[in-house]
Amino acid sequence: MSRSRVYQWCSWFGKGRPSLGDEPKSGRPKTSTNEENTTRVDELIRCDRRMKIREIALKLEIPKSTVHEIVHDTLGYRKVSARWVPKMLTEDHKLQRVEISQRLLQRCQQDNGDEDTTHIGVGPGGDFQANNNLFDNLITGDETWVHLNTPETKRDSMIWKHPSSPITKKFKVQRSEAKVMATVFWDAKGVILLDILPQGQCINAARYCSTLDRLKEAVRRKRPGLLRRGVVLQHDNAVPHSANLTQQWLQRYGWEILPHPAHSPDLAPSDFHLFGPLKRHLGGMAFETEDDLISELRNWFDNLDVDFFRVGINSLLSRWQK
Repeated sequence: MSRSRVYQWCSWFGKGRPSLGDEPKSGRPKTSTNEENTTRVDELIRCDRRMKIREIALKLEIPKSTVHEIVHDTLGYRKVSARWVPKMLTEDHKLQRVEISQRLLQRCQQDNGDEDTTHIGVGPGGDFQANNNLFDNLITGDETWVHLNTPETKRDSMIWKHPSSPITKKFKVQRSEAKVMATVFWDAKGVILLDILPQGQCINAARYCSTLDRLKEAVRRKRPGLLRRGVVLQHDNAVPHSANLTQQWLQRYGWEILPHPAHSPDLAPSDFHLFGPLKRHLGGMAFETEDDLISELRNWFDNLDVDFFRVGINSLLSRWQK
């Protein structure tokens, strides 16, 4: 501030000025922002949630700035987009989600000897801890498509920009048609099996049973004693997973299937915990051959920390609670 401005403020404070805020000024009083117009704007919005500020101003014959003030400041409205969900669940689907989650929580109670699922165990940071036979024996798995060229998402491509920096441009890139189907089975300790579907084949019951054979051998090598204790397998309700041939294979070897409600990727650890970070890691990468892509997949899984897998499995408890 200039010296004269400092003297001026000192003079005002010496005369009893209490604050630094602007004092009320004389002028034309507001006539548009009143209770009547506020009520009329509220009624219009409630009748048509998609009505624009300009349309409201034309209909009520008041300035757009006034409508904007009423809508945002007085009424507290804000315009949002509807939340996208992959499937509209019926009441039966919702009831099934609740019933299965309750049964699984009751099983955790029995394994822990706890009468209240809210005290199953909470670790550092508020994460639920699963110290029971169910999670010790649990193996989860699912399939996902992986492209040789995966475009980088808009969020991942964000950079810091100074006001004087030039505007950056990002051109739209399509995912490559060349892709491979990856089947991943993992538990709280890490990946047990990464199976790649050969070109020209499709996932059916016979192919899935063949993958389970390889999974059984991988469990024998990487998780000694788990086959003897009994494997608990968690997968979704895809046709190859629920086919009679698959059910016969599971019964033959005594593997238990963890109940899974239909259309519930939020209760499948591969969907909500594993595949998202994998796709973000591959974003912006381009591979010449499938072997290069498969090698990158194996390296990424091998470099993941054990805590990453433990958190993914343990988070099932909090999701069942929810």
